Amino acid sequence: MLLTGFSTFVWLLYMVMLVLAVVALIMAATAREDAYRAADKQKKSFWLIILGVTVAVNLFVPMLFLQLAGAVASIVFLVDVRPALQAVSGGRGRRGGSSSDGPYGPYNGGR
Repeated sequence: MLLTGFSTFVWLLYMVMLVLAVVALIMAATAREDAYRAADKQKKSFWLIILGVTVAVNLFVPMLFLQLAGAVASIVFLVDVRPALQAVSGGRGRRGGSSSDGPYGPYNGGR
C-alpha cells in the first residue's frame, strides 16, 4: 500500500515536470527572435533545443536526474527569460489598455 502511494506520487511528479517543460517550450516557440536579442538572453534556437530535449527526456528517458535538470531549465526560462521577453516586446499586448489607444499611445482627439 505504501509503495502504491509512492509510485502515484512519483508519477504525478513526472507529469508536472512534463507539463512544465511543454508549457515552457510553447512559450519559447511563440516569442519573437529579436526579443531574445533585445532582452540580452540566449538565442531562441538555444532555448528551443534545451526545452525540446527536456520534453523528449521527460517522455522517453526515465532518469530522474535528467528530468530534474530539465525542470530547472524550464523554471529558469519561465522565471527569468519569459518576463524579460515580455518587457521587451511590450508586455501582454493590448490587454488592459484603453479602447482609444493607438499603436503609438493614447489618441487625444487631435489636440
